[in-house]
Amino acid sequence: MLSIGKKMFCSIKRVLGYGLVLMTTPLTALFANDLNTKYNLREPVTALARDLYFMHYVLMGVCLIIFVLVFGVMFYSIYAHRKSKGYQPADFSDNHTVEILWTLIPFLIVVGIGVYATPAVMAQKDTSNAELTIKVTGYQWKWGYEYLKGEGEGIKFLSTLTTPYEQRVNIAPKTNNYLLEVDNPLVVPVDKKVRVVITANDVIHAWSVPALGVKQDSIPGFVRDSWFKAEKTGTYVGQCSELCGKDHAFMPIAVKVLSAEDYSIWVDGQQASFEQKPNKKVAEGKQKNKSMPAESISAVAFSQEETK
Repeated sequence: MLSIGKKMFCSIKRVLGYGLVLMTTPLTALFANDLNTKYNLREPVTALARDLYFMHYVLMGVCLIIFVLVFGVMFYSIYAHRKSKGYQPADFSDNHTVEILWTLIPFLIVVGIGVYATPAVMAQKDTSNAELTIKVTGYQWKWGYEYLKGEGEGIKFLSTLTTPYEQRVNIAPKTNNYLLEVDNPLVVPVDKKVRVVITANDVIHAWSVPALGVKQDSIPGFVRDSWFKAEKTGTYVGQCSELCGKDHAFMPIAVKVLSAEDYSIWVDGQQASFEQKPNKKVAEGKQKNKSMPAESISAVAFSQEETK
């Protein structure tokens, strides 16, 4: 019996040791210079994302501490008050002190977490003084972007998945950007506050880019907004985070952050291409009219007059 007790005690020590290791691992990862995003959260590139990242590990630490304390007390009680040592169960119906403590302590923990998290939650909703406003529309299964205010106003386009079909059906080998490649990424300037106005055209989607600290549902008939201010150039990816149909997994999000100069060059190129498209359509219409018989052109003109 004594050997069984020693084995149980060693097992309890191992469990508590693993708990302490798990409790300290988030703190080690938090202060590590080289963040392994394969197993970790994506490296934050906005102040808001860093706050959320830090909060994640603080709350994870709180949960692990509670886990270790609760299960530590439970395992200790099982071991120290086992029947083989002659302990008899206590004979009482209630204990008001214990009941007050196990109600008050969780309440204070929840209130403390709420107070700690409130500034970050409030900051997420502060979309004032934005330097660029972009409308984001979710479709089955792509994203639409329209620049509403700021440099690039009037630009709009759709963004769809470009991962080859062969990769999706396991015919071709998958790349590192599997299901994260798009034809037209959302392009924004670095160090500028960008407000995103988010809605949907059909079903509920969710626009989520972890590195930017943004995750917002896009709901048909409703307009929600969020914001970000990227501090580093690069391409940051995300995915629709709300189940939206059979191709839910195939509507990635890519945000390309450029320097101010490169962003201006991109805007000029986009606006030039938009100006050329209407002119091309007008030219095609004129060419079509030239090839039509005179009586057909008269009939079209007459029908247009009637509709007026």
